[in-house]
This record gives sequence, C-alpha cells and structure tokens, in this order.
Amino acid sequence: MRIDILTLFPEMCEAVLSESIIGRAREAGFVEIRCRNIRDYTADKHNRVDDAPYGGGTGMVMQAQPIYDCFQALCAELGTRPHLIYLSPQGQVLRQTRVKELAGFDHLALLCGHYEGVDQRVLDEIVDEEISVGDYVLTGGELPALMLADAVARMLPGVLPNEEAFTQESHFSGLLEYPQYTRPFAWQGREVPEVLISGHHANIAAWQREQSLRRTFERRPELLETVELTAKERQMLDQLRAAQEE
Repeated sequence: MRIDILTLFPEMCEAVLSESIIGRAREAGFVEIRCRNIRDYTADKHNRVDDAPYGGGTGMVMQAQPIYDCFQALCAELGTRPHLIYLSPQGQVLRQTRVKELAGFDHLALLCGHYEGVDQRVLDEIVDEEISVGDYVLTGGELPALMLADAVARMLPGVLPNEEAFTQESHFSGLLEYPQYTRPFAWQGREVPEVLISGHHANIAAWQREQSLRRTFERRPELLETVELTAKERQMLDQLRAAQEE
C-alpha cells in the first residue's frame, strides 16, 4: 500500500513516520508513505497558500488552487487517482471498522487542512470522504493524518509480527482489550492474576474474554450492542447491570 500525505508541514510528518514500527515498516517496504508539500504548488509569487475568508471572520482559509494542483500532480505521477480523505472535525469519526476497510485500498491520499479550514470548492471537487479523529479541534490536519496512517499501516502484512498483534486489541472485535501484565509477578503489593501463569490456554482465553467484556461494560457499554454474546456472557452482563443499579 502507498499513502500520500498532502500537507504544509512535511517535515513534521516525516519526523513521526520515520520512527518506531512505522519507520521500520517503511524501510522494509511493507508500506510506502510519502509527504507532499502543498506550498510547492502555489501560483502566488509570495508563496502564499491562504487568504481571508469571504463573508468575514477570524483567521485565514487555505486556497483551492494549490491543493487542487498538488493532488493533480500526484495523480499524474501515479497514473491513477487515489482515494482522497480530508481530515476534518466535521467528518465521520474514525472507527476500527473503517480502518480495516481502508487497509484494503491500494492507495490513499490524506489532505491536511490548516488555519481556519479549506476552500469548500476544492473539497467538493476532489475529496472522496472526510474523517475526524474525535469531537475536538486541532490546529491542523497533520496529527489526525498521522494517526490514520499509523492505524491503517499497522494492519498491513509484515508491519506487525502477526495478525494477533492487532486482532486481539481494543475495538478490532468490538470490545476493549483485556488487562495486560509482565514481570515482575508482584509489584507494589499487586500480583499478576494466577490464571495467566497457569499455562492452561483455554482458561487464559476464557479469562481474557471475560475481562474484555467487563472492561467494555464499565467503560464503553454502547460497544456491546453490536457484539455477539453467548447465553452465559449475557447472564454475566445482566448481573453486572443489576449490581450497578443497586
């Protein structure tokens, strides 16, 4: 897969993407991520990419022309049109289900807005979807783009050691992940649950499932609405609800 990030701050993005797991995955060729500077495509002699908004208001708005030309140059280089996502607080909130779907694309392009936003006309012209990383506002789209690129890239073959590295994590199955422990066995008077050192894989798996259900019930109960449950699990959750209401 290839991911292109259209941004005013490519150095900022490269600094993050060159480190840790994603940095190693790029070096190994498991994912190709490139950053393209929108400012390189401005027709303004002063190298400007923004202007005051029509109708008044505070701040500046990114102009359509540099963004459009940047994307068209990318399409010409590739000989095809990638799926273009605009990172925006007005977009659909990113969920793991969408991350899984996006990981199936051959090529994604991520548009990072800045200042007070982007001229709506270029969004209407070239953007395929808008995605938000949460109900809050940041100073630019770079951090959300990096989050999306990271979430998608880590699901690609070879990036993580095996599929279990992400299939057992929070949200992949609709549940939050169970608690994790490592050495030492006892710390600050707290011990690792005995079942985890029992070596009994079936019991460990059952404990992990129960803990995921409990944690999801306590922290994100709305997620349980779409999870397939056994009769025993439904009974356990009913007991937790009853105890909560007492």
